[in-house]
Amino acid sequence: MNIVGITACTAGIAHTYIVAEKIQKAAEEAGNRCKIETQGTVGVQNGLTAQDIAEADVVIVAHDIQVHGLERFKGKPTVDIPISVAMKSPKSLIATIQKKLAK
Repeated sequence: MNIVGITACTAGIAHTYIVAEKIQKAAEEAGNRCKIETQGTVGVQNGLTAQDIAEADVVIVAHDIQVHGLERFKGKPTVDIPISVAMKSPKSLIATIQKKLAK
């Protein structure tokens, strides 16, 4: 499975980047490809390209604030969750997504 996503927290400092790393690690450990864009205090980092999005099977948007560029994902299965969910249980998140997409 190919996963892309965006993370953005209220302060845009720690959780944005920690959650991006946790999702990436959990996805890769489960045998998936994953690229996560962060929208933090320094702006967009690791930005998703049109090709990244086109090749994605699912989009994860983990955020506590409004994120920019959601229109890029039109037509893609999208999981929209609070950043705390991905922070607490990234492996469970990835497993749930895999089960739902396998149906």
